[in-house]
Amino acid sequence: MTPASTVWPTLSYDDAPAGIRFLVEAFGFAEHLVVPGEADGEVVHAELVWPEGGGVMLGSSKRSAGESGGSAQGSASIYVVTANPDEVYARAHAAGAVEVRGLRDEDYGSRGFIVRDPEGNTWSFGSYRGASN
Repeated sequence: MTPASTVWPTLSYDDAPAGIRFLVEAFGFAEHLVVPGEADGEVVHAELVWPEGGGVMLGSSKRSAGESGGSAQGSASIYVVTANPDEVYARAHAAGAVEVRGLRDEDYGSRGFIVRDPEGNTWSFGSYRGASN
């Protein structure tokens, strides 16, 4: 069973449906919930779960009703823990993620890489689980 997480980063996308598709295809997130808005292609709220625990929330940067969008497009930087950085790296490249830093081993024991999604958000994936784990 995947452990629950109490920290869920939240992102805004100009094209939220495309952002969801990319995160599912490129990284392996699973679509859990998508709440459409009033406008065509608008996403008021979406939850994507990470198979190893936790997830991200996202929505359209411009919304027709209710609260405004969150952060500016392309401004997020997220670190995702994975036991399989080589697999995620291959998947991300196959889906067209833009490489920032290639797959490598770090002197502190992590193995990982950094890419950008189509809207410019930075995604770091690595095996390092933090000092407390």
